Amino acid sequence: MAQPFSARSRAIEPFHVMALLARANELQAAGHDVIHLEIGEPDFTTAEPIVRAGQAALAAGHTRYTAARGIPQLRQAIAGFYASRYGVDIDPERVLITPGGSGALLLASSLLVDPGKHWLLADPGYPCNRHFLRLVEGAAQLVPVGPESRYQLTPQLVERHWDGDSVGALVASPANPTGTLLHKDELAALASTLKQRGGHLVVDEIYHGLTYGCDAASVLEVDDDAFVLNSFSKYFGMTGWRLGWLVAPQQAVPELEKLAQNLYISAPSMAQHAALACFEPQTLAIFEERRHEFQRRRDYLLPALRELGFRIAVEPEGAFYLYADISAFGGDAFAFCRHFIETEHVAFTPGLDFGRHLAGHHVRFAYTQNVERLQQAVERIARGLKTWNPDAL
Repeated sequence: MAQPFSARSRAIEPFHVMALLARANELQAAGHDVIHLEIGEPDFTTAEPIVRAGQAALAAGHTRYTAARGIPQLRQAIAGFYASRYGVDIDPERVLITPGGSGALLLASSLLVDPGKHWLLADPGYPCNRHFLRLVEGAAQLVPVGPESRYQLTPQLVERHWDGDSVGALVASPANPTGTLLHKDELAALASTLKQRGGHLVVDEIYHGLTYGCDAASVLEVDDDAFVLNSFSKYFGMTGWRLGWLVAPQQAVPELEKLAQNLYISAPSMAQHAALACFEPQTLAIFEERRHEFQRRRDYLLPALRELGFRIAVEPEGAFYLYADISAFGGDAFAFCRHFIETEHVAFTPGLDFGRHLAGHHVRFAYTQNVERLQQAVERIARGLKTWNPDAL
């Protein structure tokens, strides 16, 4: 008899929404009009200047491995972006290009977490963060958070939950699934608290650029020793190109480069060359137009859901998600989501995918459809609430 699969593999949970997505796709294949508000992928295709740059890269033969840290031109462009957007001067040598933001998280967790050690993470939060820690034989210490801290870790929470196995904290700003930010003073306070304990601060800035009514501060504005995860997937709209980056302290770069060489050799070469077009003025103008469109969607969907009885206690300032409390309707979030797929063909995500803290009472809506589709979704949800009966489960 074959040996069982590894304990780490068994410990890593699937995305629970994938079962709902599979059913939504079945219904769509059967001819039903399904409105997808479950997956965190913008509905915009990659901007045309990037596509042209990618085509030119292929035509020029940029199809071979690159250096593990990425092509110098792209690392320099990213450093220039930090200078222009945040007023931060970083050495391009500190930038490592990775296969998506996931590659950056893999490098950071491999470098900073020994077996049995852990990072503090907000619960709710992006599920892959804790799974990457399990992959490197570390762990996530999930810290329950709610509206009182805008679903973010605070210095007080770090002090309360820090123990002998803690080695750092991973925070996200803007955060998935809540869309909340950590402002500059809050980032500075977290950095100070962690330094006092000899811990590392890792900040997921993957949704930077997608903020509404304010600009997100980079942790590098207040802490040059922090590790920054970022991606070309969200603001830059390059999800399928699988490209991200990690900014690290200079002394960490040789170790990270060694890990990159062994874990994935290099990020996709043609994607790196295509991404150079992201920083051209005409392309940035496209991203800003899309940002305004996402704000229009948020500004429609947020009050519309509240009017239906969903409790969204904190107005999200970024990303493209609404994390909604369904307690007023009763029942379990997974069953609630299943009901709306089956009866109204609207798909959204149960809170179980984002942690454990009150997960059964929350769902996440991704406003990655245009306003007309969101209006249709709200009409269907209003109708579906009339037939929702948690006692019939």
